[in-house]
Amino acid sequence: MLEVEAIDVFYGQIQALRQVSLRVDAGEMVALVGANGAGKTTTLRTVSGLLAPTRGEIRLDGERIDGLPPWKVIERGVAHLPEGRELFADLSVLENLRLGNWTCRGRRTFRAQVDAVMDHFPILRERSGQAAGTLSGGEQQMLGVARALMSSPRLLIVDELSLGLAPKIVEQLFAILKEVNGEGTSVLLVEQFVHMALGNTDRAYALVKGEVALAGPSADLLDSPDLMAAYLGESADDAALDMGSPR
Repeated sequence: MLEVEAIDVFYGQIQALRQVSLRVDAGEMVALVGANGAGKTTTLRTVSGLLAPTRGEIRLDGERIDGLPPWKVIERGVAHLPEGRELFADLSVLENLRLGNWTCRGRRTFRAQVDAVMDHFPILRERSGQAAGTLSGGEQQMLGVARALMSSPRLLIVDELSLGLAPKIVEQLFAILKEVNGEGTSVLLVEQFVHMALGNTDRAYALVKGEVALAGPSADLLDSPDLMAAYLGESADDAALDMGSPR
């Protein structure tokens, strides 16, 4: 489905990604893990068209999408929930969902898509007229996922699902992602809590300083002694915290 082949990405003169390659097959959940500054968010932003690689290719179902503007990438079936959600705080839940549905001309009606999405988020149905900025942190993250799903994506990209949320809410959100994936939407996610990410995905890639250092089935990486080493630049204690493990 998604193939990222040997991409280089720069911010000005600073190289953020070096020869990064990864894939997400149809129906898969894939995690991208690594220390802060490893290039995880840059990779997601490049896949969704917010950044352009200087070298390499990105293909969706065999067709190149690198170089396309973000709205064209969305139309091809990719939705991106960025870190921090970026909701329209003064607009209602329903209005935020409508903004996520703008590419769906000729597919489901808006109301039909809202009903399908809210089946995953019953609390949002209750809050449909409420301003997004007045929701709890967990509800805002649910709205972020729901808005991304309004474009009926074939690939959902999620950056830091757990950021700032209580563990119980994070577990609930991961359960919803698993439901969405079970309905046929592939998922590529970045997650700070590595054990949570690897415990809920099929395969994973670990980035170190902008390069892929490890790749394989998530269960294998979870048990790999090399995974801690993939957190170069952090102490073992800091890496253990990021991985959701006790010191």
